Amino acid sequence: MAKRVVLHIGAMKSGTSFIQNVLNRNRERLQEHDVRFACDRWRHQVLAVHDLMDHGGPEQPPFEPDGYWCRLVEDIERWPGTSVVSMEFLAPRQRPKIDLIKDAFADADIQVVLTARDLARSLPAMWTETMQNRGVRTWEEFLEAVHHPEEGEKVGHWFWRNQHISAIAERWSEAVGRDHFTLVTVPPKGAPPSLLWDRFASVAGIPQGLCDIDVRSNPGIDAASAMVLRALNERLHADGFNRQDYERVVKGVLAKQGFVRRGRESVPLGLDERWVRRRSKRELERLRELDLRVVGDIDELEAVPVPGVHTKKVSAEQQLEAALDGLTFMAERNMQNWARRRAAQESKEKDQP
Repeated sequence: MAKRVVLHIGAMKSGTSFIQNVLNRNRERLQEHDVRFACDRWRHQVLAVHDLMDHGGPEQPPFEPDGYWCRLVEDIERWPGTSVVSMEFLAPRQRPKIDLIKDAFADADIQVVLTARDLARSLPAMWTETMQNRGVRTWEEFLEAVHHPEEGEKVGHWFWRNQHISAIAERWSEAVGRDHFTLVTVPPKGAPPSLLWDRFASVAGIPQGLCDIDVRSNPGIDAASAMVLRALNERLHADGFNRQDYERVVKGVLAKQGFVRRGRESVPLGLDERWVRRRSKRELERLRELDLRVVGDIDELEAVPVPGVHTKKVSAEQQLEAALDGLTFMAERNMQNWARRRAAQESKEKDQP
C-alpha cells in the first residue's frame, strides 16, 4: 500500500483540469520522486470514481473484482510512495462512500485536498459548462434555480452538490479528520497559473519546480458561444441524439476545441448579484468556523463582481459571429480530415502493383 494517498476531490471549475494535466504531463518526473499519478491513464481514475458511485453502497451491487475501482485500489496498493488521485466527482460524495474510500486506503496516510474558487466566478463557469453538456436553461433560469434550490429545480441541486464548499469541507474533514484535510483557494483572476499549482504541490508533497506546468487548461467559453450552444442543444433535443455522439462531436470538438479558441473574454459573461455576495459571506463565515487548514488566502473566496455582460445584452450579431466561428472551425477540421484520408488513399493506391 502507498504510504500516502492524496485525494484531490475537486471542486468543479476550480482549476482541476489544469492540475490533472500537469500531473499527467509529468508522470515520469513524479515517479522518480516517489509520487505516482494513479493508474496509467487519468481516464481510468474517472471510470473508477463512476464505479465507486454505482457500487458498494446500500441497495447497490457489490464491486466487481476486475472493475475500475478495484483496479485503482490495486494500483495504489502496488506503489510504495505517494499516490495521487484527482477527480472532481469525489467532492459531492456522502459519508457512506467516503467511508468506503477510507477503508480501501486504511493503511495509508490519506490527505484530502479541496480546491475552491469564489462563488461569483463559479456561477458563470458552471452555466457555460452546462451548455457544453446538453443544457438548455437560459442564464436567468440557471441563476434563479441556484438562488432558490428549494423550489426543486434539478440544476439548482446539482450546482450546490458541487459548489457548497463549506458543506463539502465539513463532511470530508469530519470523515477523514482535520489533520487530513486541506482547503486550497484558487487565486484571483490575473494571478500566474503557477500559483495554484504551487499551492496544490505543497500539500501533495511535490517538490517546487519539479513539474512542467506548460499544459492546456479548460479555459471555458464566452457568453455568445454558450448562447449558440444552448440554441443548438434545443434543436438537438427536439430531433433526438445519442449522448456519446454529442460528447464526442459537440462537447469534445465544437465546444472544447472550436469555441474555446474565441476565448472567454470575446463576450465575457458578467455577474454582480446581491444574493451572490450575501451567500458568499455566509459561506466564508462557516468556513472560518470550521477552522480548517487553508493553503492560499480564504478571503479569495469572497465574491466580487465579475466584469462582463448579461446574456440579455449579447446581440444577435455577436451570437452570429460566434456561430460562424464554430461553423468555420468544424468545416476546416472536416476538410483537413478528408485531405488526410485522400492523401492516405492515394499513397496506398500508388504502392499497389
